[in-house]
Amino acid sequence: MKRQNYFHVVKRDDVRLKRIILSYLLAVLIAIIIGGILLSIQNVNPFSYYKDMFSLGLIGNKFGYKQVEAFIKVFTPLLLTSVALSLAFKMRFWNIGGEGQFIMGAIGAGIVAYLLGDSLPSLIILPLMALVGALFGGLYGAFVAVLKVKYNTNETLLTLMMNYIALYLLKFFGETSGEWNFFLSTDSSRPLFASFPESALMIEIPTFFGYFSLNLSLVIALLICVAIWWYLKYTKRGYEIAVVGDSPNSAKYAGMKVSKIVVRTIFLSAALIGLAGAFYVSSAGTLSTSMTNSVGWTGIVVAWLAKLNTIAITVVSLLITVLQHGCSVASASYATVDANFANLLQGMILFAVLTADFFTRFKLVKTSKQEVE
Repeated sequence: MKRQNYFHVVKRDDVRLKRIILSYLLAVLIAIIIGGILLSIQNVNPFSYYKDMFSLGLIGNKFGYKQVEAFIKVFTPLLLTSVALSLAFKMRFWNIGGEGQFIMGAIGAGIVAYLLGDSLPSLIILPLMALVGALFGGLYGAFVAVLKVKYNTNETLLTLMMNYIALYLLKFFGETSGEWNFFLSTDSSRPLFASFPESALMIEIPTFFGYFSLNLSLVIALLICVAIWWYLKYTKRGYEIAVVGDSPNSAKYAGMKVSKIVVRTIFLSAALIGLAGAFYVSSAGTLSTSMTNSVGWTGIVVAWLAKLNTIAITVVSLLITVLQHGCSVASASYATVDANFANLLQGMILFAVLTADFFTRFKLVKTSKQEVE
């Protein structure tokens, strides 16, 4: 029996930016209202909860500067990772391996910190950690790109699997005792990652706002975003990425070396993610098996919500970080609210925004009787 479709999807011709923004705001509002209902069921005042969440716990907090510093440590890796992933996605290369590349960058930076941190000053050790972290992440991603262009392998599957290889490698270093293992603390009876030497800690820039100090990695990350925007918009290599993403065959016909462009771009993308990992561990002062905070997955959502636009990615990263960090801060004040409520709220908001995005760009049209027949 032939299956009948009574509706079909049609792309809207005229999608205005104002309409998209309003639909996003409405979607977020609906998700927040649903979250408020769930909070009320748990006997929690949703207005108080949301006040703490959106203010990041800064109101009436004399140690509010610490919340801002913690916020920056979450925002910086998400921003860098999202921008980096957008490079690969523009080329229709489905890099799902942000988690693994982030971990490999952190491991590379950790090796430098543990082996050379005591013998070199900060001005040498920090750039070296960034360089090695970027190199580790870049090579880890480029390996998949080489397999893709040589043997046409599935990059989605490979990058996904390599996330687990990186994670278990990190766990191996963190849980295996031995004289060779310089990652572990010698002061602990059980396996525990050692703290970085002082020279390997990210530089904090003093400001005029009391005790608040600005993490240098944020400044560098913002400069990198500007550089990537310029790279994509005004350079020949940025133009090549767009052409390969639109049509690899057209790129070949135009004389472009598609394989070289793919490997080069994925190396750059993964290197930036590795750099994010290096920045994170340098700011945290140690390695951890839970250090990614799912940044590789969240970065994918951010990149697509921002339509792979570098400037929009900065804004969306900021909003998602407010959501993530704000939920954590608010949940700490309400014992009855499960820690996973933050993840639930994030999921509802993202789902609502993606649904709104779909219906602003497409519409369901009833199929006529003639078409059904």
